[in-house]
Amino acid sequence: MSTVQDSAFEDPTETTPLKIVHTTGSSVTTSSRGAGFYFQFAHLVVVVVGAAANVLVLYAMLASKQHKKHVLIFNQNVLDLVNCFFAIVRLPVTLGNVYLSGTSGYWLCLTIISNAGSSLAYYGSQINLAAISVERYLKVVHHTWAKKKLRDWMIYSAIAFAWISGIVITAAVTIETTAVVNGVCYSGTFFLSKMARKVYGVWDFLSFYVIIMLIFIFCYGRILMTIRRQAKVMAAHSADGSNTAQDQLHKIQASVIKTMILVSGLYAVTWGPSFSVSTFIRSSPLMRRACTLCCPSHISTSALTLSSTPLSLTQSSASC
Repeated sequence: MSTVQDSAFEDPTETTPLKIVHTTGSSVTTSSRGAGFYFQFAHLVVVVVGAAANVLVLYAMLASKQHKKHVLIFNQNVLDLVNCFFAIVRLPVTLGNVYLSGTSGYWLCLTIISNAGSSLAYYGSQINLAAISVERYLKVVHHTWAKKKLRDWMIYSAIAFAWISGIVITAAVTIETTAVVNGVCYSGTFFLSKMARKVYGVWDFLSFYVIIMLIFIFCYGRILMTIRRQAKVMAAHSADGSNTAQDQLHKIQASVIKTMILVSGLYAVTWGPSFSVSTFIRSSPLMRRACTLCCPSHISTSALTLSSTPLSLTQSSASC
């Protein structure tokens, strides 16, 4: 259990000790309730809206039995709802300035204040989003192969992999880098070295931003190319260009374009600032000390994805 009661502690990634302002409550918060408080409140509002959107989508899928047909999309909504739930639970504890002590304080820090619950759902959600894109790519671009080879156990294995990966990554990072100092929870602070902090930052950025974006662009780009090629073939063999089958292909093409713009665009716009701020925080001690203001704002921006992605995926699921 990592609990420290000294008035100053030494961050392993720094050469000089950082003086602790004796406060109570969440990690990297001060007694000042300035802009940081309003950012946290805005974050809470966005997350509540996201949770409501996910609940509505889950209810609609259950009522229409679509959760059996679109298992990955259903799992995406479950992961996003879990993310929202832990974020909602965490914020009152953070704003309440709870003084942490003993074993119970450490576990409250490790499980709630450190954002571990949201983190495991976040990592699982990113992997699941990639799985959705790959599944659609296979079913459209390699339709014959997918119909013969793609089995339910593969889909459920992808779901299990998303959840297990989220839990393992979160546990590996959070347990090693979290501690309670003078009643305050510090999460993502105690890396073994500066190099370890930077390596983790680069890995996180490449794995869950760059690679995910490339998967989106490749999969939806190939899907769009395939649908356009099919539309041209049908147009060449059709005397009347406005027949029902061709109109249906045009609708599917428009749906794919809409999905690609919504999923890829929203992902790039909302998560881009988050990864940028995180990179600066990990690379600069000054930025880490200023996290009181910047962290809530970039978290709130990325949290918009929780309410928009489920709706955009569900709207286009029938077409893909």
